[in-house]
Amino acid sequence: MLMLRIMTWISLHLGRSAGRVVLHLIAGYFLLFAPSSRRASRSYLQRALGRRATWRDVYRHFFSFAATIHDRIYLLNQRFDLFEIEIQGRAAIHEVIDTGAGVFLMGAHLGSFEVIRAIGRQSPELRVTMVMHEDNAMKINAMLAAINPAAVTDIIGLGRIDSMLKVRERLDEGAVVGMLADRTLGEDLMLPVNVLGSLAYLPVGPFRMAALLRRRVIFMAGVYLGGNRYRIHFEPLADFSNIPTGQRGAAVEAAVRRYAALLDQHCRATPYNWFNFFDFWQPPMAAAASSS
Repeated sequence: MLMLRIMTWISLHLGRSAGRVVLHLIAGYFLLFAPSSRRASRSYLQRALGRRATWRDVYRHFFSFAATIHDRIYLLNQRFDLFEIEIQGRAAIHEVIDTGAGVFLMGAHLGSFEVIRAIGRQSPELRVTMVMHEDNAMKINAMLAAINPAAVTDIIGLGRIDSMLKVRERLDEGAVVGMLADRTLGEDLMLPVNVLGSLAYLPVGPFRMAALLRRRVIFMAGVYLGGNRYRIHFEPLADFSNIPTGQRGAAVEAAVRRYAALLDQHCRATPYNWFNFFDFWQPPMAAAASSS
């Protein structure tokens, strides 16, 4: 937290260019001294690029991650004037918001979720509630408070008795409920899917929640294009509002597969935006054994 506050001070008082100088040191450090992250980066990039990943590719991958984390400082402080942000699929999200029914926004550890704040300038009715596991919720709130105490957002922690009730309340108020649906802490049911030509395992829980609450789901990715440029993608993913109970399981499975296809598409289009620096294609049981 101390380093985060120091970096925040440098960035806000000396400017984005000064802050980005440090990012090259951070990316270089991980390239040299983080062998497990380096291996995971190479494994992913070879799939996404369709060729052998070079040291330059891995460095660019680390730098892109560092850049999006650094840009959070400005996005959380509403310095949207520093960025060029293109929005694709604006109609897809506004069509749902205008109904007032509430919607799930399924993202991934792909690019930056924070750039969605930029849309708030043009769409003040867009209220976003994040749903994540309780430990992560505490860490994220601490990080946000370190960057800008006024930016602490509405976060619902999973694992509590009233978690589902809180999610339903936000949706009934017309809010957008955001989740990152490409990771699990190990207790969720996983579905094997194809991502970048290899078998991966994605959690079913986020989509099962959307199905139980009978809501529509929009896919969101805020990809980093280099420099000060971002592109936000909104794409319809699933509509659980009128699914018969007996068909819910099949609809959830179809949604997970559609989500995997969108991940595949965006990883190939903007390969350096994937920020899962671990063996994503490892079977769940093997992953649990390796971490114990």
